[in-house]
Formats: sequence, structure tokens, C-alpha cells
Amino acid sequence: MKIFCSRANPTTGSVEWLEEDEHYDYHQEIARSSYADMLHDKDRNVKYYQGIRAAVSRVKDRGQKALVLDIGTGTGLLSMMAVTAGADFCYAIEGDMPCRANILVTELFDTELIGEGALPSYEHAHRHLVEENCEAVPHRATVYAQLVESRRMWSWNKLFPIRVQTSLGEQVIVPPVDLENCPGAPSVCDIQLNQVSPADFTVLSDVLPMFSIDFSKQVSSSAACHSRQFEPLTSGRAQVVLSWWDIEMDPEGKIRCTTAPFWAHSDPEEMQWRDHWMQCVYFLPQEEPVVQGSALCLVAHHDDYCVWYSLQRTSPEKNERVHQMRPVCDCQAHLLWNRPRFGEINDQDRTDRYIQALSTVLKPDSVCLCVSDGSLLSVLAHHLGVEQVFTVESSAASHKLLRKIFKANHLEDKINLIEKRPELLTSEDLKDRKVSLLLGEPFFTTSLLPWHNLYFWYVRTAVDRHLGPGAVVMPQAASLHAVVVEFRDLWRIRSPCGDCEGFDVHVMDDMIKRALDFRESREAEPHPLWEYPCRSLSEPRQILAFDFRQLVPPRLLCAEGTMELRRPGRSHAAVLWMEYHLTPECTLSTGLLEPADPEGGCCWNPHCKQAVYFFSPVLDPRAPLGGPQTVSYAVEFHPDTGDITMEFRLADTPDS
Repeated sequence: MKIFCSRANPTTGSVEWLEEDEHYDYHQEIARSSYADMLHDKDRNVKYYQGIRAAVSRVKDRGQKALVLDIGTGTGLLSMMAVTAGADFCYAIEGDMPCRANILVTELFDTELIGEGALPSYEHAHRHLVEENCEAVPHRATVYAQLVESRRMWSWNKLFPIRVQTSLGEQVIVPPVDLENCPGAPSVCDIQLNQVSPADFTVLSDVLPMFSIDFSKQVSSSAACHSRQFEPLTSGRAQVVLSWWDIEMDPEGKIRCTTAPFWAHSDPEEMQWRDHWMQCVYFLPQEEPVVQGSALCLVAHHDDYCVWYSLQRTSPEKNERVHQMRPVCDCQAHLLWNRPRFGEINDQDRTDRYIQALSTVLKPDSVCLCVSDGSLLSVLAHHLGVEQVFTVESSAASHKLLRKIFKANHLEDKINLIEKRPELLTSEDLKDRKVSLLLGEPFFTTSLLPWHNLYFWYVRTAVDRHLGPGAVVMPQAASLHAVVVEFRDLWRIRSPCGDCEGFDVHVMDDMIKRALDFRESREAEPHPLWEYPCRSLSEPRQILAFDFRQLVPPRLLCAEGTMELRRPGRSHAAVLWMEYHLTPECTLSTGLLEPADPEGGCCWNPHCKQAVYFFSPVLDPRAPLGGPQTVSYAVEFHPDTGDITMEFRLADTPDS
């Protein structure tokens, strides 16, 4: 039996459905799961074990048999803990059972607490699977929030005015009114909040406990809101709500596991790193001024799967206008641009680099064709004096958004917006003009890995017939780069666990390894490395080069070589990224933004995901230093598919 799986096609810039082996989805799910991360989460595991032991003891002290229900059993770790703790029987199931249990053990939580369906699952369990007033592990969860002002995080949600310096003075690209007024996307922004610099936000409130859920009693998945009155600590602009939660494993609250960031943690030096639970960033529908000392109400709303926040001048009980519906984007931008993309467009330094490069190649009589998804490069080109600008948007939604932006800036008659796939352009679309400047960021919404934006090269090849003699292509070239790194923590998601609180989990380790060895599960995977500190052990190396001034070649582009490890450390992975050479003097990197510091510390582009190729086996930091001195690589670019295949191997330096 075969199944169909979606896959980005870099040669067409679209997502296509491919026929795969029937076991493909299974292996992908296991390989990309967070099981290893959860099993490495010692704080979680210890607290669950302590809570289960206490719950079993309380039930047995009442003279009852301890019957445990483990919902969503996963690895079976919690069930094994329950049996080892003395439970008479444990139902490790995903559905109904023959009798009711008196101990309910679950781990159904995500970064938002309820996003994996915890509320309806608990609701069903209490109605059909457990006794009234059962013991529950965890016993209770509490969600916390803190109101902040943050230009950086707010730039992930709104389009800022963009300034364009020209020979005739400054021009400003302003956002449409409906984009400014849009409440944004309903999905949470989950990040490693500990990696956001405290200088990037101003705290406006104390940490506020917003609501609690008692899992030992009937749980409701109905929509609800919870308000907390507070007085702002300082005056400012309320923009963002930071949120996290903790779970108490016992009724007394003595066994507690928290996802709090370092500044709200009771013991920051002993914080558990984890990636399966992070922290939440929520955006208020609109920024609002707050005045120090003037009381306000922060309101947490939730339905069965989603949380969102609003700011009220009075409590909801006194204000009938509090809206229970989750926010929905009605401006298109939040559906087309993800949060890193908003940040990228709002990056004025990046915009200035494009302006600088454009200024060196534009002429008054230039005919410019822009090819990128939802890009404002066409507006920059117009403001810099280009005679005629065409921009192509292949999706109707993106076409609609760009038209709004052009109209807000009185450019609807100045820029020719074409809704068509670039490969299908005709001379009539370009008003029978030959293009003298082909321009791209390049950025395409279907791109998952850094090299998927090489779709620009295929577009450049497809529109070659529309380019005039001596036409300029910008960027003129791109290059693929790599560096070997040691991660502070990210290694955990791929490292075998072996033993977990006394339980042998080699079976899970072996299953994950088999899944990782299943064909393309061994490829690189995207991660935003600004959230995951690492040290470079080698110098960055250019692996492949792509000349956009030429057509896509019919032959493979291949590279082989070795990378010498210049710093002591444990080689966890090779990180790969693209650099775009706009002109010979101007390059934009999607990876390292500057050379590593003397200790190997890396500064990564915060708007892009880099590709991480984990070595196998991934080295545990507890392992002794030494061993491999070089990393060998073999990389191939396949022009027929647009894919890049690679293999990196750790190798000892041969004796001299």
C-alpha cells in the first residue's frame, strides 16, 4: 500500500503530493518526535515519579486498590512508574476501558498547556473512565502571564513604517489601515523565551496567576475567560503577553514542575532545559497605552484548544463587550507572513542593505521585474526612481495583500502587479518591454530549508526570454555554507537516553534510530538557532556556489572535502545556511551574521531557520573530549529536483 505525502518542490516553488512507502509517515513521525527530549527532561520525569508514588500511597492508605489510568501513554514511562510505585493495575490506553480507575496519570500538555486537547481529554476521562474525586497526577496546573512592551516582539505581528532614503529625500512605506487594526493570527508564538534579551522588552506588570485547573475534579472544555486586576509597574505601551505554566503533582503543591523563564523561576541556576515545553508569546489585538499605578484588567480567554489575551479597563463581569471568540486575521498578512517573516520585513538594517545594493544597479530607464512572495522590493525600486516596475504574485491572497499595501501608499497605478506564476509570464504581461533588472530577495512561502529559495534560480531560467541584453540579476549569486557546532542543549532531541529514572528505554532509542535511518529522515532539518546556543568548532566553509547570472545547469553540482575542528568540544552537528550576493560588495546571510567570538559563540540571523544535520551518534556532553578531529562532507545539488543531498562524517585526523 502507498500513501501520499506533501513535499516542497524547489524547482516549482510549490507544495506537491508524492507517493511514498506505507511506512513513510510512521518513520517521519518517530524521527521528528520529541520523545528523546521528553525522556531527557529529568525534572519532568522526577516530579512525575514523585507525584505518582504519592498518589498511589494516598489511595492505598484509604484501603483501596490503586487502579491507574494513563491516557496517551506514549513511551509507557508513566505506566511503568505507576506499577513500580505499587499500583495494583495500570491501564495504559488511548481509549475506553472496562472499569473506572481511581488514579489518573496523564501528560497531554504542550507549550500552551491545552493545545494538544488536554481539556476535552480530561473532560471525557472524568465522565467515563475515572471515579469521582479520583487522585490525579498532575493534580493542578496554573497558567501565568506578564504584560510587556517589546518593539522586537511586536515587530513579529505588525508591519512597521519602512523608511527609504532616496536622492530626493526620505520616502515612507506605511501599512494599510486594516493591517494595523487586525487582531492577528489566533495561534500562539512558542519560543525559548530565555534566549530573548531582557533589553528587548520592558516589564509592565508583575507575574499574574491567570487561571488554574484542578485535574482531580470534573474538567470543562467550554470557552471561558479569567481576569486579573493589576497596576502597571511603569507607563508604556501594552503590546505583548508572555505566558507559561506550572503543574503541581500533589494536592499540597510540594512537588512542582514549572516552565517559567529564568527571571520568574525560583531557582534559575537549576533550570531544566526542554524543547517540548517552551514559553508563549501572545500579541494583544492592539497596542494600548498604560499608566503607572492606574488599575487595569488582563483577561485570559480560552476555548478547548486555544488561549488568547485582551486588556480591559474594567473587569469582564462589569463589561458586557468582552469578546469570547478567538481572534481571526482579516487582513491576509498574518495568514501569508509568519512571525519571522514579519520581523524580516520590519528589519530596517536589512532594508537599507537592499537599498544600498539597488542604488548601484538601477538606472532611470530600468524596467524591473520582482519575483518573491509578498515582497516590498518593488516599492523600494519605485521609490529609487525606476521607470517601470512589475511584480509577480502567484497566490490570490498575496496579490490581494500587495494591492492593499500599494493602495495605502498611492502606488496602485505606479507598480504593475501580476497575479500569475512567473514561469507563465508573457510579453503582454510585461507590456512588451524587456526586463533590465530581475530582482528577488529571494523569499518563497513554500521554502522549508535554506536552499529551497533557489527556486529563484529556476524562475530566472524560465523568464530568460524576457530579459534584455545586459540585464542585471539581483542577487547575482548565492552560496551554501556550513560550520561544525557543539550545542549547549539542542543535542538532547537526538541523543539516546538509555536509562530513564531506572527504566531501560533502549527499545525507544532503537526505534528512533531506525526511523532516523529511514531514507530522508537523515536529512538536515530546520531550526531557528538564535533560540539554541551553540559553539562553532570549525571555521565556516563555503560548500557550493550558484551563479544566478547563468541558467540552471543540466549537470550535478558536487563538492567534497573536510573541515578541520579548530576548537575543543563535542561535535553534535553541521549547520548549513545560504548567503545571497546582491552585488560583489553586498552580501546577505541567512545564517552567521558575524565571525564567531574567541570561544566559538555564534550570532545567527533571527529571521531565518538554519539547516541542522545531526551527526550519529549525537555526543552527550558527559562523554569525554577527544576523538574526531575532522569532518568530511559530500554535497550534491540536483538540478532536476532542486534538492541538495549531503553526508557529513566524523573522522579522526590520520597520523602524520
